[in-house]
Amino acid sequence: MTMTYMNILLAFTMSFLGLLLYRSHLMSSLLCLEGMVLSLFILITLTTLMTYTIMTNMLPIILLVFAACEAALGLSLLVTVSNTYGTDYVQNLNMLQC
Repeated sequence: MTMTYMNILLAFTMSFLGLLLYRSHLMSSLLCLEGMVLSLFILITLTTLMTYTIMTNMLPIILLVFAACEAALGLSLLVTVSNTYGTDYVQNLNMLQC
């Protein structure tokens, strides 16, 4: 395993640990999720470039589309929670009503 892959896996692990440890604020959770998705994007892109497979060329683009949708939904939820309650605590999410 090269140093590049080890660094990317370390970035994913650190983002995952940040998601597990800092769950009190929604903004920190969203940033950790975004770090995880970006490290997965780099890992999939490098794997696709190194293996020279034709069928997996669309995987990084599909992952970026899902990352953009996740970011948009997360930010809209952050705005809704902060406008409703004035804070961005994750414990306020179960009090939202449709």
